[in-house]
Amino acid sequence: MQKKIIPIIIGLILIGIVSLSLVKNTVNDIKMTSISGEEISTNNLIGKVYLINFWATDCPGCIKEMPDLIETYNQYKGQNFEVIAVSMFYDPPSRVLSFARERNLPFPVVLDIDQKIMNNFNNIKLTPTSILIDHNGKIINTIIGEINFPKFNDQLKKLLKKANAHS
Repeated sequence: MQKKIIPIIIGLILIGIVSLSLVKNTVNDIKMTSISGEEISTNNLIGKVYLINFWATDCPGCIKEMPDLIETYNQYKGQNFEVIAVSMFYDPPSRVLSFARERNLPFPVVLDIDQKIMNNFNNIKLTPTSILIDHNGKIINTIIGEINFPKFNDQLKKLLKKANAHS
């Protein structure tokens, strides 16, 4: 009898853990420092819609989407929108610095050498991966692969409208 109850209890515990992880769809407070020395905390981004873009300098899709990401950022940055470009832990910092400088990336670029940022998002495995977060810190969308910018910008406009109505 006891042998039958233990797997049931373990199963119920696992269901509870999975349920909690699905309900908790908000971003923890993540503290980051950009390559320019800017201190960033996701708690300080509450009230803004923001995109965390995980990328690498040797990722063809990342390189291809970067001009559109810059354009989207420049178009919406005055409307409470922020982009944080997080380079993957395996990307040499010198290459990230050169890439950011050569392309004049207008948003903060962060090195994730210790993998702490990616670990907050279920261990990001592929690049590019972008996570869209609303003004309340809730994860709205996770995009694996290149961003479809017409579709993304439509979603972004709606989120910004909602966010700016609350500010």
